[in-house]
Amino acid sequence: MREAPGARQEGPSRLWHVTLSASGPRTPLPRVRGAMERFSQAHPFLPAVRYAADRAEIRYWEEARDLHDAAAVALRLWGEHRSSAGLPPWEIVGLEVIDRRTYRQRVAEGCGPAPAVAAGVHPF
Repeated sequence: MREAPGARQEGPSRLWHVTLSASGPRTPLPRVRGAMERFSQAHPFLPAVRYAADRAEIRYWEEARDLHDAAAVALRLWGEHRSSAGLPPWEIVGLEVIDRRTYRQRVAEGCGPAPAVAAGVHPF
């Protein structure tokens, strides 16, 4: 029996590389850093967080069945933790979700995210 178009497939989860970008009004750097540190501590799976007074970028690996699930989790992160971490009132302005194979291929070709980005919370 064939599945209907758009039907969800049950199956093993895969790893997805997620880059979430948020931006908004300038906020004092100590406040941004504190918020990013609290956010990172609440989510130890976030390997790299970069920030500036008006933007932040969060990179991490998500385990999910498909891209839709990985993207849904990523899009909820910022809003769900705005209060608890004291995140600035910024909006999500970018989201990239790619599978592990694509990530590795981009890095091998020299056009992917810099693998040297250190884990933790760092200014741009």
